[in-house]
Amino acid sequence: MSRYTRREFQQILAGSAAAAMLGLAGCEQRAELPAGGAGSATGLTIGMIAKSQSNPVFLAARKGAESRAAALSAELNMPVKVDWRTPNDEDAQKQAEYIEQLVAGGVQAITIACSDASKVTRAIDDAVAKGVQVICFDSDAPESKRLCYVGTDDTEAGRLVMQNVAELLGDKPGTIAILAGNQTATNLQKRVHGAEEELKKHSNLKLKQVYYHKETPQDAYAQVESVQKANPDVNGWAMIGGWPLMTEKHLPWKDDEVVCVSMDTLPPQLKHLSMGDVAVLLGQQYFYFGEQCVNLLVDKVKHGKDPAKPIDFAPLDRVTKANVEEYAKNWEKWS
Repeated sequence: MSRYTRREFQQILAGSAAAAMLGLAGCEQRAELPAGGAGSATGLTIGMIAKSQSNPVFLAARKGAESRAAALSAELNMPVKVDWRTPNDEDAQKQAEYIEQLVAGGVQAITIACSDASKVTRAIDDAVAKGVQVICFDSDAPESKRLCYVGTDDTEAGRLVMQNVAELLGDKPGTIAILAGNQTATNLQKRVHGAEEELKKHSNLKLKQVYYHKETPQDAYAQVESVQKANPDVNGWAMIGGWPLMTEKHLPWKDDEVVCVSMDTLPPQLKHLSMGDVAVLLGQQYFYFGEQCVNLLVDKVKHGKDPAKPIDFAPLDRVTKANVEEYAKNWEKWS
């Protein structure tokens, strides 16, 4: 069993919450620009726009960006700063407005996790037309003129979730349920596709159904509970998002009766590995997203160097009961 107690995990979450409150308090604050302006030869300010202030995923990405900016400031002997502009809650229209504000303020680089690509693409293209370099992270705007995208290969993520379910079931016959969140979300559609394609490779497994739901922990848990009660033959869950694991409730089955593999590795989700109702979690490299965006933007703006590829996929972290204690320590720095 993990040595992490509920209190310790709550302390880790408290760190995330504190960071979120600081972000809320400062969301309208402007980073101090280096002498000579945001894009002067002596420094660079990068605008960073995430989906929401309170999501620990984006707080970790922000931490990665700010950490790398500080390191580059020392390495290059010039100030590299991150100007965090993020709505309290998901709001693509506000994101578009923040892009316009950053451009008007003279920044030469922006990174954004798009809440709705259709609503921010025009603002991205306008920024690029004015000489601003833009990179998308976590959620792309593929039809825009952005420089590149840093994030997760969602099709591969779905495939890996199902592959882990299959490996854990072995040759045992399996009836699989896929928990899929918002049916209209492009990234989740890709994950479902990857999971379904992988499932076809395993003749001993059959799909019960893909289950969509409102993306709150409570709604997700209720969906899982309802499905499992109505379909006791389901012995495998492929969760392409870890929504129900944000609750402290044990998932509605005995640990040895159902195999569950899920995306995401936030602190409450890690707790479920110790509880035993989940076997494997696959985590996106949130901190890396922020680091890499800063690296690529500095290379482009200061050195004229293009990214090596237009899409930069980060591999997923595989976390089990065996390595959860060590992995959980990451949140102490990510928060």
